[in-house]
Amino acid sequence: MDFQCSNAGVWREALSTYSARIVSLNKPQLVSLDDFYCNQLPALFRQRNPNSYITKSELSMLMQWKLTRGKWRPRLLDFVSSLEEDLVKSASQKAFQSMPDISKAISELTVLKGVGPATASAILAAYAPDVAPFMSDEAMVAALGNSKDYTLKQYLVFADELQNKARELSQEGDSFTPSDVERALWSSAVGTKLLDSVPDLEPKMKTNRNSKRKRKQ
Repeated sequence: MDFQCSNAGVWREALSTYSARIVSLNKPQLVSLDDFYCNQLPALFRQRNPNSYITKSELSMLMQWKLTRGKWRPRLLDFVSSLEEDLVKSASQKAFQSMPDISKAISELTVLKGVGPATASAILAAYAPDVAPFMSDEAMVAALGNSKDYTLKQYLVFADELQNKARELSQEGDSFTPSDVERALWSSAVGTKLLDSVPDLEPKMKTNRNSKRKRKQ
């Protein structure tokens, strides 16, 4: 998807395919992990307001979601499992109370070993999707042209771009959050990869058909 596209209908269509794209990846537990991240975790955060926080077990599940939807880096799970419960709770409370100051919130979360700006952005996106988008590779490439720089400085640029796009798309009577924009970009990128993989199957299908014909002869 072209990030410069201003047609809200095109973005809404891309966003509507999100759940189907999750299923299409055919990764173990991703559907249940995505339900936890998109629905259950935000509800838990709301229940704990005004002093909301994330628990160690919830952070572990969030990390599993992030790594399963993206690139698998098991060492990050090991880091999370070594964290103290109280530290996870206090760091996340400070981060949530810092919102909407994304820079300060990210800094509060990255004191946790294994939690970099990208993972911190996932936590904040579940807490405040209307402010902080998840720093996914696919959305980074679409909005900024690359996904190599996982620094706080780059995240702030990324978040600003997606906040502006959400405001632009919401002007047409629809309602978009920065997190909606991220999921639409991710869905579009995954859909493109799926389409690109289809031609690779056609030669195999033709070969199979030819071999069947030969056997029949």
